Amino acid sequence: MVKLRLKRCGRKQRAIYRIVAIDVRSRREGRDFRKVGFYDPIKNQTYLNVPAILYFLEKGAQPTGTVYDILSKAEFFKEKTSS
Repeated sequence: MVKLRLKRCGRKQRAIYRIVAIDVRSRREGRDFRKVGFYDPIKNQTYLNVPAILYFLEKGAQPTGTVYDILSKAEFFKEKTSS
């Protein structure tokens, strides 16, 4: 099963997270299928590759709770339901 989840990057006390499509059994820094965005909690910036996220969601990938919240704040699901 594939999940959309966060992968920690950056240095100590200055974390930046990549949003990746990854197998459930992989560890947090394990090998991912594809990078689909990033989230910087310090600057509160988000970049989403919408076509890639839609592709994985259509294939059955499940976002984790945190990724779901990030997508909701970016109004990702409003765009998806309106089109």
